[in-house]
Amino acid sequence: MNTQTYRIAPATERSGNGAADGDGKCGRCAYRTLCLPPGLGERDLARLEGMLGCRRRVARGDVLFRAGQPFSNLYALRFGHFMTCRSDHRGERYITGFQMAGDLMGMDAIGNAEHASTAIALEDSEVCEMPYARLQALMAELPQVMAHFHRVMSQEILRDQSAIRFLGILRADERLASLLLNLSARYAMRGFSPRRFQLRMSRDDMGRYLGLKLETVSRLLARFRDQGLIRLERRELEILDMRRLEALAEGAHEGAAA
Repeated sequence: MNTQTYRIAPATERSGNGAADGDGKCGRCAYRTLCLPPGLGERDLARLEGMLGCRRRVARGDVLFRAGQPFSNLYALRFGHFMTCRSDHRGERYITGFQMAGDLMGMDAIGNAEHASTAIALEDSEVCEMPYARLQALMAELPQVMAHFHRVMSQEILRDQSAIRFLGILRADERLASLLLNLSARYAMRGFSPRRFQLRMSRDDMGRYLGLKLETVSRLLARFRDQGLIRLERRELEILDMRRLEALAEGAHEGAAA
């Protein structure tokens, strides 16, 4: 596993010239509203930063943690993209989720004290390591941190339920439309364009997440493009007709299923 590790200095520490060293600070992170509860004072923020272990840089294609690995840390994704995956009884890999900056990874390991999935970087990325024992102690002292953590867990459950809906109920074109809309909404939450973004995952990865073959994903993307729903150049995607894409995801069809 090719990772680089960096210490995170608490907010109260100062550099040699008397200025705050802001590199990697939670208070200056662009995604603090996703990772942290609102309204934390400077003192509580410093305590939270003191709880963090380190920052880890993970190169594209490398593994942050593996299924079956003992659990000790959660990871807040600072920048970059990951996917989490598992293997079925035949050894076939399937994708359980796509993570982007601001997401918290590793929560599936809390119950059994070992990771249930493997996290692979889709591009050069960086995570903040959060030792779970320290986080538990901090949550006992700061109720707002515990409440925020519970909200994040609830969102994770809803995301898992959505994935089950992909596989059990929706048609192939509905699944793909729902995935594109999900990515759109998540980018919008982070201050990026909801209409223009890059698909960090491959078409094969999308298929393994949606329960579709690679050929089906490619054919559906071509159909969406021909119908004027999207513009796609390699992995650069633009949603041209958000309303029609939403209608498709909800079950209004213009053509036959794939």
